[in-house]
Amino acid sequence: MSGEVKRQPVYREVANQVIERIQSGELQAGGSAPSARQLMEATGMSSATAARVLGLLRDEGWIDTVPGRGSFVRSPKELTAGADRLQLLRSGGTGLRDNEQVEILKYELQPATQEVADALGLDAGDQVAIRQRRYIDDKGVSVVSATWVSAAIAAAAPEFLAPAPLPKMTFGLIEDRTGRRAVRRRDTVSQQPAPDDIAALLEVDAGTPTLVMANHYWDQNGEPTEYAVDYYGAGRQLSAEYDLG
Repeated sequence: MSGEVKRQPVYREVANQVIERIQSGELQAGGSAPSARQLMEATGMSSATAARVLGLLRDEGWIDTVPGRGSFVRSPKELTAGADRLQLLRSGGTGLRDNEQVEILKYELQPATQEVADALGLDAGDQVAIRQRRYIDDKGVSVVSATWVSAAIAAAAPEFLAPAPLPKMTFGLIEDRTGRRAVRRRDTVSQQPAPDDIAALLEVDAGTPTLVMANHYWDQNGEPTEYAVDYYGAGRQLSAEYDLG
């Protein structure tokens, strides 16, 4: 029927209800999350559907499950890396956390440094587009991030060189405009002294030891799509979690 609103699957609706309870503070970080049995009793869903709810909450980073002990609300991350933003985007979000804002600092064409050229498969001096942002949350500056793409991608996706935020971030913009989907990444983490210009944006002294992550992305054909370097704010932590089969 025209105009009919398509209902979400039951497991998604129930998962959203649990997420709302976490976001409201009703369920606190480190405290117990609803068990499969509690979900079944509260909603009348099957055990398989309850297990799917918990699996979805784990996959999206809301809960952890400890064998023999149950499920617990996960503590919020101190920062969001590029890979996390990609996951947020693909799960239907904007790529920003709820309490986070972004400032667009720079958007222009420039000659590629050797570092950027190597990352994008170009020659040093070739024209590339840079987009620099600063992310701010309730604890201050979380990260100063710069992303480079080739001039060809920038021509196909002119929004990259505009001052407005990108609704789907760089990942989504490239995919929408070129069909090139980011399917592989490499993250390189190091500690470096903050350069003068970055230190001013991070609101720290120049030379302050700073956590730096470089992100390389490749498309479904194995070709590089973008290169990014993130400088993280003082007191931030970086964590990674993997399922080991």
